[in-house]
Amino acid sequence: MFENMTFENIMDRCLARVSDSVDKREGSVIYDAIAPAAAELAILYIELGTIMDRAFPDTATDVDLTKKAQERGVFRQAATYAVRKGYFENAQGAGYELAIGTRFSGGDINYRVTERITAGQYKLTAETAGAVGNEYFGTLFPIDFVDGLAAATLADVLIPGEDEESDDSLRERYFATLKSQAFGGNIADYRNKVELLQGVGAAKVIPVWNGGGTVKIVLLDSEWGVPSPELVASVQADVDPVGSQGEGVGIAPIGHIVTVTAVTGVTIDVSFTLTFASGVTWASVQQAVCDAIQSYFVELAKVWADSSNLVVRVSQIETKILNVEGVIDITGTTINGGTANISLDATSIPVLGVVTNGAS
Repeated sequence: MFENMTFENIMDRCLARVSDSVDKREGSVIYDAIAPAAAELAILYIELGTIMDRAFPDTATDVDLTKKAQERGVFRQAATYAVRKGYFENAQGAGYELAIGTRFSGGDINYRVTERITAGQYKLTAETAGAVGNEYFGTLFPIDFVDGLAAATLADVLIPGEDEESDDSLRERYFATLKSQAFGGNIADYRNKVELLQGVGAAKVIPVWNGGGTVKIVLLDSEWGVPSPELVASVQADVDPVGSQGEGVGIAPIGHIVTVTAVTGVTIDVSFTLTFASGVTWASVQQAVCDAIQSYFVELAKVWADSSNLVVRVSQIETKILNVEGVIDITGTTINGGTANISLDATSIPVLGVVTNGAS
């Protein structure tokens, strides 16, 4: 907006107002008298441009965007703590009973036992907020002394931890409120509220799915995959607790009977024949190829909630694979044994299965 208000332009404008009979060259008395004020004005315009950027939601960032979104009742989601499953055994291989609150370390994160699942199995909550709590799998080391414990393993992610919401995500939710007004249990209202719950990445709302007053909510987890039963149960309890359904105890309005389910993961096996650059082998690029296909599936999952259904396309898989360094050609691509695209139903997402290179 103020790109033209530079020191040079301001000086030119000011000096143009001075009579040509006066020496206006750089270093002259009149030039040196005007220059400090012009420099300050140039700085003022730079700061004014920054203030304008901070004032509007399409350019605001960080705390400015947080405050702007709050004007419409949209609040930045704080980082959350991952909930994991741990397995514990004594020297005889039997399940070990732990005290709630016992602390363990795994990777760079500490975890605290928060709930007993069954003999030798417990829920542990990360002490550090964010997605970092989802990453470590393997041996746990006790921070507190635990007499008789022989083995401790950190396994499943029950409820994924999430990082603090990014500016892009918050901005998107802000503008979404301008396009679709959430009110009183309509689809937009359910989506807005459910997608704010810990561990939820996206939700698809199916109204009147089993008669008047019934609502089905299908979930993706925050890692864009099939959510755990524990996450589904947690969301069900927040939205419309079993035993109190229709009573307006949770998020759902009075009279709505809500059923929360997980998205269905459809296994997609991929086969092809690759041609490699000199010195490249299937073994050296296999993980990169699998990661490339998985990135495509994640892209699909991210638009699932706003799509009637997803289509897994052979051409898109080939494009992703050809972008892998060392791969120069691909032929004979099939998915689940066929050459046609696969259309999934409205409540399904693709899950990567077996990846096979015919020339490996």
